Amino acid sequence: MICLQPITKPSPFYLAPKKPLKKPLKTPTPIHSLLQYNRKPQLAGETPRVVVITSGKGGVGKTTTTANIGLSLARLGFSAVAIDADVGLRNLDLLLGLENRVNYTVVEVLNGDCRLDQALVRDKRWSNFELLCISKPRSKLPLGFGGKALTWLVEALKNREEGAPDFILIDCPAGIDAGFITAITPANEAVLVTTPDITSLRDADRVTGLLECDGIRDIKMIVNRVRTDMIRGEDMMSVLDVQEMLGLPLLGVIPEDSEVIRSTNRGYPLVLNKPPALAGLAFEQAAWRLVEQDSMKAVMVEEEPKKRGFFSFFGG
Repeated sequence: MICLQPITKPSPFYLAPKKPLKKPLKTPTPIHSLLQYNRKPQLAGETPRVVVITSGKGGVGKTTTTANIGLSLARLGFSAVAIDADVGLRNLDLLLGLENRVNYTVVEVLNGDCRLDQALVRDKRWSNFELLCISKPRSKLPLGFGGKALTWLVEALKNREEGAPDFILIDCPAGIDAGFITAITPANEAVLVTTPDITSLRDADRVTGLLECDGIRDIKMIVNRVRTDMIRGEDMMSVLDVQEMLGLPLLGVIPEDSEVIRSTNRGYPLVLNKPPALAGLAFEQAAWRLVEQDSMKAVMVEEEPKKRGFFSFFGG
C-alpha cells in the first residue's frame, strides 16, 4: 500500500506565498496498489469439488502435486481432504510427514473396525487439511473394492456431520489399469501432471482420452520439471509445445528445483518453506487457479544469441 501524506512541517527551502490562496489545498487521496494475490480467491463451482490428480506415467510428480496443492488450498482458507488411492505404493503420507499417524485406513472403515472420522488424519499445521489412505502397505484389499466403493467413500465425506470439505483430492496411481479406473470414477475434474518429454506426453495424451470417455471434461494440465536453460538450448520442449500437443488449458508450470528432494525427505511440503522456494510459489499459484477454475497462458522462451569471439571469424 502506498499512501501520500500531506506535508505537516514546512521545508527550510519552502517559501510561503505572499498572498493567501483563494482555494485551500486538497489533501492528496491515498493511492492503493492492489495485486491479485492480496485477496482471497473466489471459490468457483459447486462444492465439494472432487479432483483426481493423474498422469498415466509414474514419477512425474503426482503425489508431490497433491501434497502441495492440498496444503496450499488449506492456507487459502479452504477445507481439503487428500485421498491416497495408490494401494500398493502409498507415498502421500511420507511427503506430508504423517506416516506415523496413520492408524486406520479405508479398509478398516469398510470392515466396520473403525469410523470414518477415525481414519481421517488431520494435519497439525493446518487443521482444515486431512489425509485418508486406502490401505496399509503390504495389506490386501477386499475383492469388492473398486470404483463403487470409492464413490461411496466420497459420498460419506460429503454427508459427514462436521460438514463436507471444499475439495476432495484423489492421488491416482500410475498406469491405466484397475487402480486408475477406480480413482477416476467419483471425480468430476482432473489435473493432468506431465513433464516435457515424449514418453510422458504420449501417456498423458492416452490418459486424456480415457478421462473424456469417463465423462470428465474439466481437465487442466500442470507441466512439471521445466528447465528454461534446456528450452533455450532446444534440448527440451517448451511449455507452448506441450500445450499444442495435448490441447489442454494450463493450470501451472513448475520449474525444476532441488528443494523438491529436500522437502520430500523431510516430509515438509514446498509451500511451507520459509523463504518460499520457486517451485513452491508455482504450486501456490496453481492452487489459486484451481480454486477459481482459471488457467494461464504459456510464455515463449526466446533463444539466447550466441556470443561471437575473435576465433568466430575462423569458424570457431
